[in-house]
This record gives sequence, structure tokens and C-alpha cells, in this order.
Amino acid sequence: MIGFIQQLQRRTPLGWLQLTRQKGRLAVALSGVAFADLLMLMQLGFRSALFNSATILHESLKADIVLLNPQALNLQDLSTFTRRRLYQAMDVPGVANAEPIYNSLVTWKNPQTSKKNQVMIIGFNPDQPAFDLPEVNNNIDSIKLPDTILFDEATRGEYGEVIEQIKQGKTVTTEINGRTITIDNLFKVGASFAADGTLMTSDQNFLRLFPNQDSGSVNLGLIRLKPGYKVEEVAEKLKYHLKNTDDIKVLTKEEFIAFEKAYWETNTPIGFIFALGTMMGFIVGVIIVYQVLSTDVNAHIKEYATFKAMGYKNFFLLSVVFEEAIILAILGFLPGAAISTGLYALTRNATNLPLYMTVARAVQVQVMTIIMCMISGAVATRKVQSADPADMF
Repeated sequence: MIGFIQQLQRRTPLGWLQLTRQKGRLAVALSGVAFADLLMLMQLGFRSALFNSATILHESLKADIVLLNPQALNLQDLSTFTRRRLYQAMDVPGVANAEPIYNSLVTWKNPQTSKKNQVMIIGFNPDQPAFDLPEVNNNIDSIKLPDTILFDEATRGEYGEVIEQIKQGKTVTTEINGRTITIDNLFKVGASFAADGTLMTSDQNFLRLFPNQDSGSVNLGLIRLKPGYKVEEVAEKLKYHLKNTDDIKVLTKEEFIAFEKAYWETNTPIGFIFALGTMMGFIVGVIIVYQVLSTDVNAHIKEYATFKAMGYKNFFLLSVVFEEAIILAILGFLPGAAISTGLYALTRNATNLPLYMTVARAVQVQVMTIIMCMISGAVATRKVQSADPADMF
């Protein structure tokens, strides 16, 4: 290994010298790679924001197992099942309690602008907090009051004045389904691709807002286990215990999160579009880098032929082109990542989506960029391998 490193140190950096010989061409090449990286980072970022925003409430559920209707599509479209299933679940060894959740998408009037926006409202038993959200649980007594809700301050839209009034302890009211409600306090979850934000209230308040929904028809069941019981084993017992029912699907919390991600990835065009956008960025990068390396190879074809006449093998010539490809991949990634980070912040502030640059995504795109440039280099070197010194002079 030491000998190999010493050999690399003694080697003339022909790839670097060729790239830097024409500064303008190098700048154009790096811009092309940066643009491809920008496309991939933005598409992957949007895809990640899609999944994170869709599952943030799933992650915060205070439950080991969930029950839902088999016809449910996602959290915003769960359908309903009879509350009797929760009582039946209590008969399974290891189940500590089973609590219902009611939820629905609703159009409400923005208390600041009076414009109508679509938000998700969730109702649960305040004596058995359903979410591991400190801001919600610290204000749990307030939602026991009639027509009182908690408001997600990260809701998409113009709510700055309303949020400030709530923080000052002032009374803020608005309307949902023709009923006047009071916003008592705040919590923070954020917007998603399905709803601008979230409202939390008690199950009784929820049923007041939606009088057509029977209290015996619930949207989601939260199962908490007694200490010492394994989630997978109890889930299997629940499936067996409820096997004769056709309105129940049993999922662990992790399976429920995967269920939501699968919906957005496969059942909607959004996930496909982001995946396609990432692939398009990769292909654009391959084409751009190929054009740059191919032009460079053609400009130095006689020099490559001379190397071959001197006895250098094709492997050496290929290593020069691959060296250029790796340099372009590394240097082009830096401005692409920097611009993407800025655009992430801009998008996050404009949409309240959880869009952040992560180390894992940066490494992923850097690896994709290197592969992209290596593919371009492999294609561009075909002419080098076929170069015949006798034909050059």
C-alpha cells in the first residue's frame, strides 16, 4: 500500500494539467456537473421532505401497534372501523390499553386573512395523550374545554399575527364547519404535501365539529403494550384474535410508518416524479461530462497516440481520463451542494416543509456523481483505446 501511494505521489497529474490548461472549459465543465448535482439534490430533498412530512405524526404516536381499516390509503384517508374492535383487542394478553383516534381533512377559515385552507384535525382522548409532543401534552387540559383546539404554528400560510396573539395569551377564534372555535395554544409539527397544517383537539370536540360521524366509528386505534411483551408477538396474536373481522388491519408502529411511505412512493405520482427527476439529473450529468471529456480527448488525441507509441498501455491512458472524471465529480459537487443548501432553506421558509441537507444525502449524491463521471469517462475513452500512432502522424 505504501509503495502504491508513493507511486501516485511520483505520478505526473496529467488529468489535472489537462483540465486546468483551458480555464474557461473547466469552468463550463464544473458548472455542468454542479447543475446535475443541483437537480439530484433538490429532487432527493423534495422526496425526503415528502416522506418526513407525511410520517412526522406517525413517529410521534404513543403506540406500539395501530389498528386501521384495510381500505385506508394514508393518514389523511383512513376510513373507519367499529370501536368494538378496540374492546376486543383488550382481551389479547399483553395489551395495556386501546384508544381511538378521529381525524379528518377540513377546510377552515384562516383567522388572520379569512382565506380558506385545508388542514388536518385530530381528536383523541385527552386523558390518554396520543402523541409524544410536549407542546400538546403540556396543554392537554385546554382541549377538554368545548370547541377549543391547539394550532400547529408551522402551518403553511399567513399566520404570523395570529401566532403572536396566541403567545400573548389573547383569545383567537375562527370557524370550522360553521362552528366557532377557540385556538388556545400552539404546538409545532409542520405542513405536508396533503395538508397545510394540523389541529389537535379532544375526541368530544371533534365529534361536535363532525356531527355526522358516529362516535362508534373510529379512524385509528392505538394499542399500548404492558411492559415485558414483544411488539411483534402481540401483533401476531391480535391478527389471530381479529382474523374473522374484515374491517381491521393490524400494523406495528414501524409498519404503519412504512405503510404511509409506500402510499406516497407508489400510489401517487409525486414519489415517481421525484425519482424520475433524480434520474434525469443523473443522465444530464452523464451527457455533460461526456461532452467535456470527449472534447478533451479529441483535443489531445495525438498526445495519447504518442504515449501509446512510447509503450504506455491503454490502462495508463484510461487512468488519465478517469482522473479528470473524478476531479470534475469532486470539484463540481461543491458548488452544487452549496447552492442546494441555500435553496433548501429558501423552500423550507416558503413552504414549512422539513427540507434539510443531510450528510447521508450529500454522500449519496457525491457517490452518484463519481459514478456519473466514471461512466462518461469510460465512454469518452473509446477513441483513446482505438488511437493508432501510425494514423496520427
